[in-house]
Amino acid sequence: MFQLNFSEQSMQELNKLDTRSQMEVVEVVSSLNNEQLEHPGEQIGRFHRAGKTFYRVRAGDFRIYFERQGDALLAHYILHRNTFTDFIFRTKLPVTEEFLIEQEDSFWKYIESLRHREDHTD
Repeated sequence: MFQLNFSEQSMQELNKLDTRSQMEVVEVVSSLNNEQLEHPGEQIGRFHRAGKTFYRVRAGDFRIYFERQGDALLAHYILHRNTFTDFIFRTKLPVTEEFLIEQEDSFWKYIESLRHREDHTD
């Protein structure tokens, strides 16, 4: 059994959920074992991003993105399924940490950041 830690973003998202959903998210992640992480299957996805190995597990309508840190799991992000933010993170589109944290109006902020980046490269 792993110790479970939460980033600022994941803790904020967890606190927005009703108690039952909170328990489901925590139970799904905390019940993972070493075998599941070493050999991800249908329930768990694994990918590399920015030099880190991330895992993705589903808990109801939520997707939890975490990494293993020794005997602990750090939940970086809790994202609602089928959202633009979830899609961006899964497909490794170029985003900043701030973008994933700021979920309100995220689509338009992302578009503006791309436009701003293009203006400075010309």
